[in-house]
Amino acid sequence: MSEWLVLVLAMLAACAVVVVITLVRHRTAAEDDDPSETPDVIEYMTMWIGVVYAIVLGLAIAGVWEARVAAQDHVQAEAQALHEISERVRVYPPDVRDRIRSDVNAYVGHVVTTEWKTMTDHGHVTQRGDQLLEKVRADVSDYRPASDFEAQAYQPLVDQVTAADQARTARADSTGATMPSVVWFGLLSGAAVTIGMVFALQIRRTTRELVLAGLFSALIAFLLFLIWDFDAPYSRGVSATAGPFLDLFPHIGG
Repeated sequence: MSEWLVLVLAMLAACAVVVVITLVRHRTAAEDDDPSETPDVIEYMTMWIGVVYAIVLGLAIAGVWEARVAAQDHVQAEAQALHEISERVRVYPPDVRDRIRSDVNAYVGHVVTTEWKTMTDHGHVTQRGDQLLEKVRADVSDYRPASDFEAQAYQPLVDQVTAADQARTARADSTGATMPSVVWFGLLSGAAVTIGMVFALQIRRTTRELVLAGLFSALIAFLLFLIWDFDAPYSRGVSATAGPFLDLFPHIGG
């Protein structure tokens, strides 16, 4: 099922629940029930519940968005480090240079064609990717420079391998969900309490109030969907992509 279809269904369901609850309450309310007589303390509590929940939603959205941006930065750093390795080995003898570039291409090809799908479907990197990157490390670190010019390029190449390894580790650590289960419990419970306090106590059956009730509930459903969509940086609709690898290694197809 498409994620956007899930969003539309969730928003429609939120609107339907609010409208049904409002209509049921209107039918069961006493004839002399007047919502304008709601105690001021309840209105005050309703207002502050909405304010607190809005702050929590804002913090949650900021947190998952920051995690998504960081995940894309890890991909960019890894791709850039590998690109630097491919470019800087030009000072090495042709056989060494071609072997290192071939192993770098093999690693990048594995990442964009196989490992990315594993990250999306299962939430982890592959052991084969670890092995391919280790081969690149061995190619670079085991070579003995034959001249001062090659020696000057050796340490920067080793540093780039380290940078790629660190970026890969960071990418592996950010494949899972960002928000803990207890936070999701708080977000969903807060949504129920906020909608319940605002609508069950105040809204009547007029068209204007029902429309506002539906729009408010749909907005909360959309924001919760947004948090859920950003929660797994590599797995869902608005996710980090392998674009940096494909940009820096255009000869490798995705």
